[in-house]
Amino acid sequence: MVPDAGPGADMDGFSGPADPADRTLITVLADARGAGFLGPGPLAVHLDHARAMAGALPEAPTGLVADLGTGGGVPGLVLATVWSTAELLLIESNLRRARFLQESTVRLGMADRVTVLALRAEDVGRQPACRGRCDVVTARGFGPPAVTAECGAPLLAIGGVLLVAEPPEPRLDRWPDDGLALLGLAGERRAQAGLSFTVLRQQHDCPDRYPRRVGVPAKRPLWPVPRETS
Repeated sequence: MVPDAGPGADMDGFSGPADPADRTLITVLADARGAGFLGPGPLAVHLDHARAMAGALPEAPTGLVADLGTGGGVPGLVLATVWSTAELLLIESNLRRARFLQESTVRLGMADRVTVLALRAEDVGRQPACRGRCDVVTARGFGPPAVTAECGAPLLAIGGVLLVAEPPEPRLDRWPDDGLALLGLAGERRAQAGLSFTVLRQQHDCPDRYPRRVGVPAKRPLWPVPRETS
């Protein structure tokens, strides 16, 4: 469990003394929640989930990492503290959230290796400076599987991985092999770290026609969202 951030932190599930880096990160996430950029629930749960996501990979990346829809900083800012030797792109189209993230990278002392892109993920995937360059792309609550895959695959280098946070009991047909193949992806494994994550690997370059223009991946997904059984 992440250590105590200071007065009033008990209600957020923290315990024990905090080192300065943790205190700053917790303060940033508390500010994100106060601004309405972070969902409900104790900050400790958000922080633990993001750190478990980092632990779902056998080795920490040292190249370029992109986080789709970073929002208030989970998991992107947390991953940046864990993967301290990687460069990160935090993709967040909402301008207020993007400004908050940029200010937070300065507060956390990581502005030299973390870049905030106030753009739609579909547009980022078309930029030569970003396309096919990432070792890892992460997503937590970004969108349905087909949307996440179509926006993530164009950013990945061959051999790179798309790491996606899953619902507690995800259906196995969320990531159909034929749909992933359209994007050059293949399901590699489902990582269990007390939580559920899916790891997909980029087998070959994502075809040039993807991602489609802004909004189309969600309006016309490459495969349907599986219906949850009751």
